[in-house]
Amino acid sequence: MRKATPFVKTALLASSLFLLPFIAHAQYYWDIGISTGASNYLGDMGGKQLTRRDFVSDMKMSQTHMTTTGLVRYKVNPFFSVKADIGWARISGDDRLSSNPGRNGRNLSFRNDLFEAAAQAQFCFYEINDLGRTFKHKNSFRAYVGLGAGMVYNNPKALYNGNYVALRPLMTEGKRYTAVTGIIPASMGFYFTMNKQWRIGWDFTWRTTFTDYLDDVSTVYADPSTLSSATAAALANRTHEKTNIDPAFAENFTPGSKRGDPTHNDSYLTTSIDLSYVMRTKSDWEKQHATWLHNRPGKFDNDHRYQQILWWHVKRKVRIVF
Repeated sequence: MRKATPFVKTALLASSLFLLPFIAHAQYYWDIGISTGASNYLGDMGGKQLTRRDFVSDMKMSQTHMTTTGLVRYKVNPFFSVKADIGWARISGDDRLSSNPGRNGRNLSFRNDLFEAAAQAQFCFYEINDLGRTFKHKNSFRAYVGLGAGMVYNNPKALYNGNYVALRPLMTEGKRYTAVTGIIPASMGFYFTMNKQWRIGWDFTWRTTFTDYLDDVSTVYADPSTLSSATAAALANRTHEKTNIDPAFAENFTPGSKRGDPTHNDSYLTTSIDLSYVMRTKSDWEKQHATWLHNRPGKFDNDHRYQQILWWHVKRKVRIVF
């Protein structure tokens, strides 16, 4: 089993220490859980017969992989929540899957395991708070959009001679780039709260990054004589591995020629199913030292600002029992 990198260990430890105090004093306004689903990326590899296209038009569905995430969420008020998550996602790309002559002739490929830590604000734009009952509690439905910020650790690798070789240390384009970069996650989704205890939902998040090197491709071909090793030179230009390429066309893949598109940074997206547990009980500290809190009104019960019905919140007068 591959050992976790020092960055991953540090990120997990720091995040755990940050979240534990909040979880320890969690009440009804917190939920903690996991999510799992699919991940893909948008970058310099992908597409079919056309050149680069925006957003999902350039995505290869065959390069979809798994993602898993741990999350904690706090309900600030009836309209806004704050969610923090730590997760892993795998992305990959392969020029051999493209029918575009330029991409296919380039013949590059990669795989990247991404480790992410992020936080975002979620705005609830639609709610049904009386969706039948489970036991003695009402069930509810909430739909949201979100926006936030975070960091991701990435380490692109290429399959070479039967092994995956890390590309970042090789500087295949003669440029150094960092393993950690910032991201801006934008999300949309919904979840059901059942028996005021469990939440299950769907989430779609697209992450814009501040790097063009998730796939180790960005600018032009480097002069192989300036690279650090024979392995770096071999992985910087893999056109020679194709046996059916026209020699005249192969001149497009020489030092100084276009290797990638530096005008657009890479991004990646996930779609997942979330399952979380609502923290409703008082903490041990509160039970021992703040018993006067036990019977206090709910956080939003006496605030008339939050009791007004807005157009995006639906309250049903007739209860539907499933």
